[in-house]
Amino acid sequence: MSERLPPTILIISQVYPPDPTSVGQHMHDAARGLAARGYGVRVLTSARGYDNPSVKYPPRELKDDVDIIRLPLSSLGKRTIFHRLLGQSMFLLQAFFRGLFTPGLCGILVSTSPPMGTAVAIAIRFFRRVPIKYWVMDLNPDQMIELGRLREDSFPARAFNWLNRRILSASDDVIALDRFMAERLLKKLDVRDKLTVMPPWPHSDHLEPVEHHENPFRKSHGLDGKFVLMYSGNHGFSTPVKTVLDAAVAMQDRSDLAFMFIGGGVGKKEVEKTVADHHPNNLHNLPYQPLDQIRYSLSAADVHLVSVGNDVVGVVHPCKVYGAMALGRPILLLGPDPCHVSDLLHEEPIGWHIEHGDVAGAIATIDAIRCTPPEELRAMGRRAAELIARRFDQETMIQQFCDVVVRGLPAAADRQPDVAER
Repeated sequence: MSERLPPTILIISQVYPPDPTSVGQHMHDAARGLAARGYGVRVLTSARGYDNPSVKYPPRELKDDVDIIRLPLSSLGKRTIFHRLLGQSMFLLQAFFRGLFTPGLCGILVSTSPPMGTAVAIAIRFFRRVPIKYWVMDLNPDQMIELGRLREDSFPARAFNWLNRRILSASDDVIALDRFMAERLLKKLDVRDKLTVMPPWPHSDHLEPVEHHENPFRKSHGLDGKFVLMYSGNHGFSTPVKTVLDAAVAMQDRSDLAFMFIGGGVGKKEVEKTVADHHPNNLHNLPYQPLDQIRYSLSAADVHLVSVGNDVVGVVHPCKVYGAMALGRPILLLGPDPCHVSDLLHEEPIGWHIEHGDVAGAIATIDAIRCTPPEELRAMGRRAAELIARRFDQETMIQQFCDVVVRGLPAAADRQPDVAER
C-alpha cells in the first residue's frame, strides 16, 4: 500500500529567496511555517532575479521542506512596461498549468506579486475546487491611479478592479497589512467577515544588531565617525525620497553626516540623478545587500529613513520600518500623517516626522537629530526594539499567519486522495 501524501498548499509568487525582495522573504517564512505543520508546500516562482534578470537560480530546490519550482522565462526585468508584462504573462501561463496538476492540492496562497497572479489562483480554483487565501501586499490599480499613471475610469483600471472584486469574492480568507489597506479593500467589496488585518513581520533571524565599532560595513564604506541616515530597500514611485536627497545636497558642509541609499527599484533613478548632477560628497548609493550581510548594513545606520508617498497610504505598506526597529534604531518618517508609520510614532516616541517637499524642514529636523545626545538616541532605539518584541515577534506572527492559511483546510494527517491522484 503506497504512503499517502500530505495535503499540499500551492504558493504562487513571482519572487522568492534567494531573491532579496521583501515579498519573497515573507513568502518563504510562511511556507516553512506551513511545512513545519505537516503540509506539503509547493512554491511556483521565477528562475531569475526580479530586479536583475541576469541572476539565475536553480530550477528546483528543496529548502526547509518546501518544494520550490522556478519557472524559466518568467522575469525579463523592469526596463519597460512591455518587459514587465511579457515576463509576468509567461510566468502566469506556466504557473497555471503547473498549479492545475499539483498532486494533493488542498489550498492556494497567493499575493499581489505578480498582480495578475490572482487570476491564475481563480482559474486553478475553478478546476480543483480548493480554497484561496489572498495575502494583499499592495493594491492595484490603486497604486497606478494615485501615481497618475492610470485614469480611474480607464479600461485597464476598471478591468483590474473587476479582478479585485473577483479574487476578494473567491477567497476564503483575505489578509491586509494595515488598517488603511483594509479600509480600501472594504470599499471594493465587503469582506469584513473573512478579513484579517496583520502587518508583516521583521526578519529578525537576520537582524542581530552590530555595534558601530565592530561593524565591517561601516569600515569598508568609510563611515567611522559619521552620523548615518539610511534608506534601505525598494526605491519605488510610492516611496519618494527626493526631499531628503535635496536636503543631502544642501548639507554637504556637515562633515560628520552621511546619507546612504541601499537597494533597487525604479525610484533609484532619482538617487542616481542626484549623484550625477551634484556629485555630493556625503551620499552613498549601493545596490541590495546579500541577506546574510543585511544585519551589518542596517546596523551601520544611526537613524533609518522610511518614506510613504502622500497618495499611497493603504495602497502599499512600509515593511522596511520593522527591520530598523528590530535593530534598535530610531525612525525618520518622510510622509503624511496619518499613515501606518505615524501610528507607530504616536504610539511610542521612537522617531521624527517630516513632510514631502519641505526641504527646509527636513534640514532642520536632520540637524536636530544629529545634535540629539547619544543616550537619547539609544533610548529611542530600545523603545523601538521593545515594541517589535511586544507586538511584532517574527515566529509568533508567522504562526498567527499560518493559522489563517490553514483555517478550513484538511488537517495534515486527515487528507484523503483527491481526483488528480486517483
